[in-house]
Amino acid sequence: MEPNIFRYVWHHSRAEQLVILVLVLLSLPFYYLSLNLPKQIVNEGIQGQGFDGPGATQRFFSLDLPFAESLFGRPIQLFEGLSLDQANMLLALSLSFLSLVLVNGLFKFVINTRKGRMGERLLRRLRYELSDRILRFPLPHLRRVKPSEMATMVKDEVEPLGGFIGDAFATPLFLGGQALTALTFILVQSIWLGLVAAAIVLFQAFLIPKLRKRILVLGRERQLTARMLAGRIGELIDGGVEVHANDTSNYERADLSSRLGRIFKIRYEIYQRKFFVKFLNNLLAQFTPFVFYLGGGLLAIYGHLDIGALVAVIAAYKDLPSPIKELIDWDQQRLDVQIKYEQVIDQFQPPSLIDPAQQLPDNDPGPPLTGQIAASSLTLLDENDIPLLRSVSFTAETTQHIAIVGQSGSGMEQLSLLLAGLIEPSSGHLWIAGKDIDELPSSVTGRRLSYVGQNAYHFTGSLRSNLLYGLKHKPVIKADPDHATSAADLAESRRAGNPVLDIQADWIDYQAAGAGDEKEMTERLMEVLAAVDLESDAYRFGLTGTIDPLGKPEIAAGILKARAAIVERLTSSGNEDLVVRFEADNYNLNASVAENLLFGTPRRADFESEALATNATVDLVLREAGLTEAFVSMGSTIAKTMVEIFADLPPGHPFFEQFSFISDDDLPEFRTIVTRVDNSGVEALDEAARQLLLGLPFKYVEARHRLGLVDDAMAVRLVDARRRLAERLERDCPGAVEFYGAEAYNAAASLQDNILFGRLAYGQAKAEETIGEALSEVLNDLGLHQTVIEVGLDYNVGIGGGRLSAAQRQKLAIGRALLKQPDILIVNEAASVLDRASQIRLIDNILEMRRGRGVVWTLQRPDLASRFETILVMGDGRLVEQGSYQDLTQSGTTFKNLVAAE
Repeated sequence: MEPNIFRYVWHHSRAEQLVILVLVLLSLPFYYLSLNLPKQIVNEGIQGQGFDGPGATQRFFSLDLPFAESLFGRPIQLFEGLSLDQANMLLALSLSFLSLVLVNGLFKFVINTRKGRMGERLLRRLRYELSDRILRFPLPHLRRVKPSEMATMVKDEVEPLGGFIGDAFATPLFLGGQALTALTFILVQSIWLGLVAAAIVLFQAFLIPKLRKRILVLGRERQLTARMLAGRIGELIDGGVEVHANDTSNYERADLSSRLGRIFKIRYEIYQRKFFVKFLNNLLAQFTPFVFYLGGGLLAIYGHLDIGALVAVIAAYKDLPSPIKELIDWDQQRLDVQIKYEQVIDQFQPPSLIDPAQQLPDNDPGPPLTGQIAASSLTLLDENDIPLLRSVSFTAETTQHIAIVGQSGSGMEQLSLLLAGLIEPSSGHLWIAGKDIDELPSSVTGRRLSYVGQNAYHFTGSLRSNLLYGLKHKPVIKADPDHATSAADLAESRRAGNPVLDIQADWIDYQAAGAGDEKEMTERLMEVLAAVDLESDAYRFGLTGTIDPLGKPEIAAGILKARAAIVERLTSSGNEDLVVRFEADNYNLNASVAENLLFGTPRRADFESEALATNATVDLVLREAGLTEAFVSMGSTIAKTMVEIFADLPPGHPFFEQFSFISDDDLPEFRTIVTRVDNSGVEALDEAARQLLLGLPFKYVEARHRLGLVDDAMAVRLVDARRRLAERLERDCPGAVEFYGAEAYNAAASLQDNILFGRLAYGQAKAEETIGEALSEVLNDLGLHQTVIEVGLDYNVGIGGGRLSAAQRQKLAIGRALLKQPDILIVNEAASVLDRASQIRLIDNILEMRRGRGVVWTLQRPDLASRFETILVMGDGRLVEQGSYQDLTQSGTTFKNLVAAE
């Protein structure tokens, strides 16, 4: 990248800068005129200079041809002007002054707006270029950088550059032009006052930058220490398990305190120096008016300067300190920004940055890779020149199933990364299908090859989007015009040096996955889920998922059929009592008070059970139904019972989860409330304590907690309150709750809740297992099993796949690699988190699916290599053996010893 920010700015914004510079130059004559007008207003308009007597007139706004007398020997008048008396002259001059104020303001508005747009455009370009470089970092370097530091630099550290970029050329010209114009005007009026102003300005320009140099050094230190703090905080988040597991939280607190203390000292010294400079600057700025009042006044007294000129000089100098100060500030900002710019780009210029030509979206992946994999003297050194691989040489067919085995640290991982084209060898060559892998573009290594590592990462989004991620290489089908990125936005993207690629287009390469359309793609997804043993997980996700019945009416209709079928199946098997169904006029003892009261699924957060105690609508209904005091009393009973149950239990005991009314953190507060109730009664409680008790009954389930709080009479009162609440919600908050209906699909509820339309009966043996089997049978009979899995594909996997187990994450990564049907699939111990039986099942499924196409699998368990055609045995970074399973199980082989050790 360009090391000098001025050259970077000029290179990418030359045309815009020139337009702004022209506007700046055009504004200066108007600025000069605005300085001269106060003198005319005082001398001519107020004092009447040039008016011989009452009723006398002068010409206003007469225009002569410049240099006419020199060129033609006589003056040439273009416009004779207007003849005005003194009062009208004052009015005309004042209106002219106001017009110039408006013109100068308009110039500033246009110039600043253009500067702002240009600055933001170049900031967008810079951020894109930095982010683009992260995408081009070689893998070894990518593993060394801290994500939080990189993100901080792109997001925060380049932010000040955006404001400066627009000011880089225009501001010094604009401010310098204004200062020189004002200084020239002062010199024209009085040479002595002009020399005084010039001397003080030069003194400021020399001294202030000198004093600010240390501030810049401190600013650089602050930037570095803040970046290291961000990196350390990122490490604490990533290493949170280690911190808690080793009880080092207090050590980390001390480290954080030390880092924050260093930042505090730097910033405090910056404040001291910055405000001293400001004090000195203000002192010098106020000293000059003192000289002007004294010296200018004396000159006026002795007739060497008229009053109008003195007023104009003072007014002109009033405007002079501002641009000078801003110029000094600009110079400091220039130095500061240049330092920031150099520091940032230095972090984004690693050695061996990937050539952008290798990642162009239009690169052709070419024909399938057929032939041989040939490695010749592959050697890989780490950053300390320690060999990780030593002269590895072998040949194999691209269609073979190859197992790589060895002990930890034997070089298996490095060899798999080399085969995937993710790292470059330090020496030696690797050819695939006769092509040097180092010279292959990403369109080949990223499509013809597929790599799955031990700790696969998944992006925030659905299961489906993560499976399809490996097929998003470039836009395949243009977006619908109603949803496509606008032409104006794309044009702005082009001007900012960003790629003109529409994110709204369809990026999925159906052909690469062996699908012709979305329907066939869904079938391929089903095949992959089955192959990686994720089908049952997706099914469970689907049961807890929701659908839009308006967008998918056929699914909603099928689920309603399943609702009727499950009742019939449970009745025929004698298990109808396992599910207590919702009925509009009856209280369901197996559902919570909140569920019974709402008789539906909340669509707004303020109607979730945790928020009902503070919900104004619910509070009003409880008061109308006379249930408020009853709820407080129920809450008091629940709190007292929980305090008694948990009195001798340690924090985290399973009872806290079973009786999920009160967390162990809130227990002391409720113990205090219970004591106050025992001593003075519920009536003595303050509003805050009553509110806490009021919230407890909403989570109460009579059949589960069995405290006898919901008897027949209370059930009737709650059903009555349900009816009142429904009426009020339909009138005041339509759509806040999706109500249950025996014949209606509930869009806010999960598929399982829609099918069961009730709650499992507590205390029934194997109820969940029996219901689960019945659900599966009903869905299979109705042909809805795959539909549920498709809904499960919309399950959000969380940040980094955090809502999935480690095994599910690895299976999902393998599924993503399989879906794009690569010529060679490279799996680097990606199944090591699975148990032996699951590993065998997964390997067998994948090898069967990949029959006739290449697989390279780095195995944690050497005995599983019997399923592969060729085995590479690694040891201490060297290839020690190569052959079939039968050949390598002969006595005396390293492989046999590895199997025996297993």
